[in-house]
Amino acid sequence: MQIAGKMVLVTGGTDGIGRQLALQLLARGADVWITGRDPERLARARAEGMDAIAADLTGPDGIEAVLRGLAGRSLDILINNAGMGTDHDFRIATPDVAGDDRTLWLNVHAPIRLIVALMATLQTRPEAMIVNVTSGLAIAPSAGAPVYCATKAAMRSYTQSLRAQMKGTRVHVLEALPPLVDTAMTSGRGGRKLSAQDCAAQIVAAIEASADEANVGMVRILKAVNQVAPWLARRIMIGF
Repeated sequence: MQIAGKMVLVTGGTDGIGRQLALQLLARGADVWITGRDPERLARARAEGMDAIAADLTGPDGIEAVLRGLAGRSLDILINNAGMGTDHDFRIATPDVAGDDRTLWLNVHAPIRLIVALMATLQTRPEAMIVNVTSGLAIAPSAGAPVYCATKAAMRSYTQSLRAQMKGTRVHVLEALPPLVDTAMTSGRGGRKLSAQDCAAQIVAAIEASADEANVGMVRILKAVNQVAPWLARRIMIGF
């Protein structure tokens, strides 16, 4: 896909992978719109040449805010990047169900609602794309983050079905599966982390190539292991 001249919406575009995606797409000539919650970060994005919509996508009001902000505009690329994790480990403490609900909303309900609301617009464009950012944990889960893993697995399944529905249309569907990335969400966690900049670069390359999947970094190895021996992939990741 040609990125220059395209209008792109990146949810969660003020930090981490989303911010790097927005910056790299802007550098390629896209008209970049982002969503976020932090006023200072939104202001920074506007100063850098992006349009920014203040929206909390952990509930339905955030969806309405995005749709109001985009009203009357022709969107070419929707990148559902915003995501969060929540502590849900009975070995440590009783899980916070309110946190679980926010995670389910942001990671599953929000992207699906945006896709439904924006599909008609996307279908009018000469070429369009939906990019759903899931995770390597959508392939095989870890024991310590079952709700997060479940949301990403749900979006992986949804994305695969949506791609089949959109076959032969103007709307291409791409799933991006990052590994452990050095962001605020993974702060304090050990292990080898990919930089947000490198992660975004691989996703942008997949957009330009109109790929079906962007298996980023070490996820390429995980995907290969899972294809040959799914039990081994699960064993490797369950303690991650």
